[in-house]
Amino acid sequence: MILSDIIGTNHSHIHFIGIGGISMSGLAEILLSEGYTVSGSDMKNSPIINRLKNKGATIHIAHDKDNLKNPDLVVYTDAISNDNPELVEALNYEIPVMDRGSFLGEIMKTYSNSIAVSGTHGKTTTTGMISIILDKSALDPTILLGGELDQIGGNVKIGKDSYLLTEACEYKGNILKFQPTIGIILNVEEDHLDYFKDLNDIVKTFEAFAKNISSTGTLIINGDDENTSHIIKDTKCENITFGIKDENCSYFATNIEFNNFGLPRYTLIVDGHSYEVSLSVMGIHNIYNSLAAIATTHKCGVPIKTIINSIKLYTGTHRRLEHKGSYNGIKIIDDYAHHPTEVKATLNSIEKIANNKVWCVFQPHTYTRTKALLHEFSHSFEKATAVIVSDIYAAREKNNGLIHSKNLVEKLKENDVNSIYISDFNNISEYLFENASKGDIILTMGAGDIYRVGEILLEKSNYCIS
Repeated sequence: MILSDIIGTNHSHIHFIGIGGISMSGLAEILLSEGYTVSGSDMKNSPIINRLKNKGATIHIAHDKDNLKNPDLVVYTDAISNDNPELVEALNYEIPVMDRGSFLGEIMKTYSNSIAVSGTHGKTTTTGMISIILDKSALDPTILLGGELDQIGGNVKIGKDSYLLTEACEYKGNILKFQPTIGIILNVEEDHLDYFKDLNDIVKTFEAFAKNISSTGTLIINGDDENTSHIIKDTKCENITFGIKDENCSYFATNIEFNNFGLPRYTLIVDGHSYEVSLSVMGIHNIYNSLAAIATTHKCGVPIKTIINSIKLYTGTHRRLEHKGSYNGIKIIDDYAHHPTEVKATLNSIEKIANNKVWCVFQPHTYTRTKALLHEFSHSFEKATAVIVSDIYAAREKNNGLIHSKNLVEKLKENDVNSIYISDFNNISEYLFENASKGDIILTMGAGDIYRVGEILLEKSNYCIS
């Protein structure tokens, strides 16, 4: 890969605003591996930032115009506002700037085989499954993952062949900046309503993404999703479907069962042949994710036997139904779920292994999502014994005062869900320490920093894994 083809021979110094982000850091590491000078800034330190520093990046904590040392290109994340001092400085001095999605799209073009995993839910898990399978195959792809996977040493892997595997988020229409040779659409639902008008707007975005795949490329799409027919109607590429309801899907799962640990196994039907598949991650939603991963790697030429043996090795990325530890016979599990469908799927999975109470500690993510999907959220927690709701994690947004976590608690109580609002993480931990009992499960859930509740509990109880 020759990056100078896309950023010019003079663009030897790239500066990343928000370099600690999971995707931005991966892009930075690709550049470092190619010998580019990389600098960047972020609001706080992290293991990811330390990893980049150890690889040669210069990184500043906090954003400041003086952080720019004459870079040839500035790349910024979607979370950066227009008044960011570094972005303003770059524009004032006419330094070329590029948003993260556009930069990733340009890098994808330098690979002859690029795989983009899109969809409202399941992107990180599916990308992780594909990563494990390809790692056990003859291929050696470069991987950009939206989470941390121990088997590849984190969120990025620098490969040596012509394959790039990446997640592709629909937020702000970023997937329209990509032209993958293999595009995956896992599902399509309402989300990111701070940007999209409605579900129809989201469907149209995925339609456009599918149309961007060339006639020699492949679209791998959930055949059970009600929006599938709308998305594939005008595509010019090969269409491969997967599902568990429509027997006409190219990759079809039947005879689905769950063992005593909540782990699924099923019969895979491909081209009239049957194969037995076992997974090491819970939930029916992960059957869909596995089907997408199987279809993708099979399309890449990986033998089906290798695929089936490899996918069982996938035990999850960090923050996806991750067992954090136990104390006094109480399990603490953490999950990234922050959309009503994800919440419901996670609780359905937990129910299969629960022997006693399930305490769900939920941190809503963004004001717009919480307000727009309040009704859906209020019907997503029925499988929890009790729900503790913390303050909304603002992420990229500012509080407009139109929604509060207490509104969700009120709606949950209307639906007879035992729920309570507690703001402070230490207070949440105290409440759980006093009320949870042996055999219970404490599930922290959300895309923010709610996982800290589990860490506080484990520290408080002299942490032991069981």
